[in-house]
Formats: sequence, C-alpha cells, structure tokens
Amino acid sequence: MRVIKKAEERRNEILDAADELFGQKGFDGTSTNDILEKVGIARGTLYYHFKSKENIMDALIERYTVLLLGAAKEIAADKSIPINERIIRVVMALNINDGNGKEIIEHIHKPQNALMHQKIQKVIINSVPPILTEIIREGIEQGLFSTPYPYECMEMAVAYTNTIFDDDMVNMTNEERASRIQAFVFNIERLLGVESGSLMYMMKMFDSGNTGRRNKNSNE
Repeated sequence: MRVIKKAEERRNEILDAADELFGQKGFDGTSTNDILEKVGIARGTLYYHFKSKENIMDALIERYTVLLLGAAKEIAADKSIPINERIIRVVMALNINDGNGKEIIEHIHKPQNALMHQKIQKVIINSVPPILTEIIREGIEQGLFSTPYPYECMEMAVAYTNTIFDDDMVNMTNEERASRIQAFVFNIERLLGVESGSLMYMMKMFDSGNTGRRNKNSNE
C-alpha cells in the first residue's frame, strides 16, 4: 500500500536528502534525479514542493538562517543582560562552528557550494546589523556609545567581519589575523564614539569560534 505523507513531512524529507547530497557531492554535482532517488518520490511530487534545485537550496538557507539568527534575537531582546555582555553573547550565538553547525560551515565552504555560501553571506549582512543595532541604541540611551549612525556602524562591522575573516575571501597568517582583529576593535571604538581600549572585551568574539579556521590556516 502506498504511503501518503503530510506535505510538511514530505517537504522536510526532500530538504534532508538535498542537504546530505549537497554535502557529499556539492550543489552543482547533485541532480534532481539524485534527490528523487534518495527520497523515493516522483518528479511531480518534488516539483509540487519546490520549483527547482535552487529553490531547494534557498529553503535550506532559510533553515540555516533560523539556526543563525534565532538564538541571537532572543539574547538581544533580554534586557536583563548588560549591554557589553549582550553584544558578546549575540555574536557567539551566531557562531555555528560547534556541534551540528560545524557541518554547515564545512558544507557551505566547499568550492562546489559557492552559490550557497554567497547567499548565506547576503542573509548575514542583511539580517545581523538590525539585531546589533537595537543593542547599540540602548547603549546610546545609557551613555555608553555616541554615534548618530548606529545601524551603519553595525553594517560596516558585519560586512567587514563577514568578508575579511572568511578564509574563502582573504587568506591570512595567524599574525595577520591578530593584527586585523586589533584594527577592527580600534576602529569600532571610533565608530561608536568611545574611549580607546574600552571595547577590548570584543576580543572574546574572536577567541572562540575561529580557532578551527585559524588552525586550518596554520597547517597549510
């Protein structure tokens, strides 16, 4: 007897299969036939849920976005956490180098998944600055920061870290990375109108999460 599954269950099965196949063969190396065979469905069923392979990729990116942003938004909204600590926790929540997230990082940095990587970068650059901006605005109200451009400051910070500290974009030695981190904190202090050295706590954001990527570079 043919098993009829609910639409959402079937959709998730397709996404799970595509996620695994993209990880094994890359986006370009995976065909819709590969996905059909893995899930065991007809082509019409696949196209009922997704118009194309790129639509499947977009849906996977949406999954990753939930993982990246969900915890960050919750932390950002928790006003019981001091502002400086909240900034650190938000950034740490966006770090998916640990646990299941490590597989996502490896997945999107494969050359054959360049388009997926590019799309996730776009999501981060568009979605993360608004989260951090709300915290910065609170800091301005409390007299911690002084800038007429809180959103633009965070946009610059996210755009910089999302490209310069991405090993697929810029190759650096450990020494060069350390210099970039110091320069980043130095300039963020000026963008936010605070005293030199007052944001050195931000170094914590780079001490955790980049270790694996730094080790990768040092072994090359």
